[in-house]
Amino acid sequence: MSKTVQISSSSQFNSLIQTSRIVVTDFYADWCAPCKQIAPIYEQLSAELSRPNHITFAKVNTEQQTEIARKFSVNTLPTFIIFKHGQIFEEIRGAEPRKLREMIKKLSVEAESGGANGLGDWTASSLPKGYSDITDQVDIRGLDLLNSDSDYGTARTLFEGSRPSALDSGKGKSKGKANGDEEKKDWVESDTDEQLMLYIPFMSTLKIHTLHITSLPPKEGEEVPMRPKTINIYSNRAHVLGFDEAEDVAATQTITLTPRDWDEKTGTAKVELRFVKFQNVTSLVVFVVDGEGDGEKVRVDRIRIVGETGEKRDPGKLEKVGEHD
Repeated sequence: MSKTVQISSSSQFNSLIQTSRIVVTDFYADWCAPCKQIAPIYEQLSAELSRPNHITFAKVNTEQQTEIARKFSVNTLPTFIIFKHGQIFEEIRGAEPRKLREMIKKLSVEAESGGANGLGDWTASSLPKGYSDITDQVDIRGLDLLNSDSDYGTARTLFEGSRPSALDSGKGKSKGKANGDEEKKDWVESDTDEQLMLYIPFMSTLKIHTLHITSLPPKEGEEVPMRPKTINIYSNRAHVLGFDEAEDVAATQTITLTPRDWDEKTGTAKVELRFVKFQNVTSLVVFVVDGEGDGEKVRVDRIRIVGETGEKRDPGKLEKVGEHD
């Protein structure tokens, strides 16, 4: 079975380049002879080098996905564009098998070594044996986030494949854009109080072992946000819970994080779930009840999900498997 992802929409492609560390994309057309000639080589590379959430191979039919082709100025076929952390890293225009092989193999080695724990190069925890990073199974289109401050990132920000900017420019700070543009705030902060309510639907039924939550608030400054402390997790809900509603619904699991749970270097806490309760999961609601400290807001930079993937779901139907278990 091919591991190559056939792109069917702009939203699918945007989600892919944000959730996989490296995405190699073949822009082609059915009538293009050079495209057909290099296609078997591309499929071979995909079969050999695909790694979940590390390096993903995709194909874009330029006649069907004209918006994507126009966005990336594809005017030569085939064109191969390699994305790294959501940004264009390299372009190869025309059928050049040797150059394509060399570039992809170099990147695959980097993906394996730079993200050896399977969770990106900012996390500190190794994957439990037999499990993998399955964050790419998050259905980005269905995410919902309540009580978030609009001056910061959105729910999608939490699942970006890129390294949190705070790790590169001082905790809690991020690099400003050129020409005086507004700085990038690639994290989420709560708004009116310290609570956040996040709805996470999945594209397949999952077995979830662990959540990795990254939070990198600054150590000083005005109105410093807090790291999450108490987190309620609900499985297989059809939609996000309201804050009042959550008080009447029993959580599948409640987690209390302490300062010792946060890795000092990466700002990441490893949250191990009661695996028996998370065997057939189609969605999660993550409710940050309060934060660690005396602040008024909570901050979350990234979330990663570790476990096993199962049967693909019908995107038009949400199964409430085990909701009342």
